[in-house]
Amino acid sequence: MSRTVYVNGEYLPEEEATVSIFDRGFLMADAVYEVTSVLGGKLIDFEGHAVRLKRSLDELDMAEPCSKDELLAIHRKLVEANGIDEGLVYLQVTRGSDGDRDFVFPSEDTKPTLVLFTQSKPGLADNPAAKTGAKVISIEDIRWGRRDIKTVQLLYPSMGKMMAKKAGADDAWMVEDGYVTEGTSNNAYFVKDGKIVTRPLSTDILHGITRKAVLRMAEEAQMQVEERLFTIEEAQGADEAFTTSASAFVMPVVEIDGVALGDGVPGPIATRLREIYLEESLKTAI
Repeated sequence: MSRTVYVNGEYLPEEEATVSIFDRGFLMADAVYEVTSVLGGKLIDFEGHAVRLKRSLDELDMAEPCSKDELLAIHRKLVEANGIDEGLVYLQVTRGSDGDRDFVFPSEDTKPTLVLFTQSKPGLADNPAAKTGAKVISIEDIRWGRRDIKTVQLLYPSMGKMMAKKAGADDAWMVEDGYVTEGTSNNAYFVKDGKIVTRPLSTDILHGITRKAVLRMAEEAQMQVEERLFTIEEAQGADEAFTTSASAFVMPVVEIDGVALGDGVPGPIATRLREIYLEESLKTAI
């Protein structure tokens, strides 16, 4: 059955959904996005994603396409229309189109393009990969400098995932000036002697919504957290490691550049944080 998608005020079968070939999201990656998970037919941390979306739009001087309440209504209608129990809602806002290609921004009265669609992911919460853990490789981070803005400029992260796949791994951690920035689509952490270490927030990494929630939950569970720069070598010597993202929640990492961490299986802290995150997120889902 065809999905129902949303394009600029209309709910359409996916086969009928179109945007202009002059849309700046298509021509210049002049667009931002968010991905919100759905568990039990409810949205996980919608408020956090809505707040970050506004921040991304503000940083790029891009107009808001609609209010937060309207966005929530669209999300809910798509989840219902497509019968999503476990899955994702993808949202993208572009600067729109004024009918031609130009490096200069279009006039201020140009309407932004708003697109949303769902992805059904049965078993999202009970992902088998979380029980075996992920293997990662390290790659050079050559992205632009404003990674805190969630833009659709995802070519290099996509290439990074393919580098990992070619190397027989699951993902890649990016390294800049000798220090880990983040994964291709997630924030990165390691655990040593019971302490969770992750890079501090800056323009160098995405301000992860799941990251924020997990760190808060870790501190509430009396776990030690330290935000600082760290190297691949330091992470390789850790007891365990993990990543966080909206679609994978807390994902244990068991190998970095061929070096097994701990016993080579998901560690207790990553495993417990995943359990806590899923439990607490389901309680507050809307």
